[in-house]
Amino acid sequence: MSLFKRSVVSEITSHAGVVFSTLVVVWLSVLLVRLLGEAAGGTIGADVVLGLATFSTITALPTIMTVALFIAVLTTVTRNYRESEMVVWFASGLSLADWLRPVMRVAIPVAFIVAVLTLEASPWAYRQIGEYRQRFEQRSDLSKVTAGQFGESSNGDRVFFAENPTDPHDELGHVFVRAIDPEWLSVLTADSAHTEVQPNGDRFLVLGAGHRYDMKPGSAEFRMVAFDHYGVRLESKTGSDPVEAARAAAERSSKARSTMQLVDDNTTSSWSQVMWRVSMPLAALNLALLAIPLGAVNPRLGRSGDLLISGLVALLYMNLINLVRAWISDGRIPFSVGSWAIHAVVLGFGIYLFHRRLRVKAPRDKGKPGKPPTPAAA
Repeated sequence: MSLFKRSVVSEITSHAGVVFSTLVVVWLSVLLVRLLGEAAGGTIGADVVLGLATFSTITALPTIMTVALFIAVLTTVTRNYRESEMVVWFASGLSLADWLRPVMRVAIPVAFIVAVLTLEASPWAYRQIGEYRQRFEQRSDLSKVTAGQFGESSNGDRVFFAENPTDPHDELGHVFVRAIDPEWLSVLTADSAHTEVQPNGDRFLVLGAGHRYDMKPGSAEFRMVAFDHYGVRLESKTGSDPVEAARAAAERSSKARSTMQLVDDNTTSSWSQVMWRVSMPLAALNLALLAIPLGAVNPRLGRSGDLLISGLVALLYMNLINLVRAWISDGRIPFSVGSWAIHAVVLGFGIYLFHRRLRVKAPRDKGKPGKPPTPAAA
């Protein structure tokens, strides 16, 4: 029995590590492509891509760990059946129910880590993601301009393009600005640009020598101005501390709020978020148990069909969790029912599968009804 437990725990842990690392690499590859695309488009700053990727990965770890545990248990049980090792274990007096203890030795620590991630780490990571994005939104328009790329102001009334500066005292080189107001369409060009802070705290964007062209749409009126210096006041979006403002804006999202804050809110939206956080560790345990009977396959049959059915069952389970979460948010079902009902159904389904695998069918009597079978001749 001790040898059996050690071998099962070791194999599940090994498979889980391989699956987990593979899923993390795939997730990071897709995430980095998306974040780099946002950085190229000016939606986020290039200096926060690594931070956003780190925090986004933390939020995805509960799902990744749950899926990795399910696949690890499933592949371990399936391999033992395919290579006829289960025959040896059954001949030693073990049954499929004896897999419960070694599987739980791996599943319970994983479920505990998932619970810590969903209840504490993920909300903190969502707050950091929100703060990163809010801080970028609160930057001045000049700070969002990257040399060699077009940039747009937050309200869309100005478009910038700048080159690398030739003078080390300038922040930008040749600058092109298109500005739109209710009456005029303006185009500004300048040789350089830099920011200045006045003693009273006002910030100005100071353009070097250049020209301004003003056109009134729908009329022939046109203005052209040449200037040596042109100052544009950069208004602040908020009078409070930008860091505190970014933190407050980030915490408005239900995903970024702590579990106790969600409970205190006592709204359907907050309870749906609590339901999801509680469901992930329960789903990890349920899927680990469900993988044992689902992995019990006939070695004489093809393996593709069994693995496909197992994957569909796990996918259906995760989708049902999201569906119940949406129902709680819409007020269709109460949290007191939705938080446990789907997990009880899946647990009952797993117990039913265990019962079918463990049941020993009585041999059929091929004799006539009411008449014992004729003994064979010696």
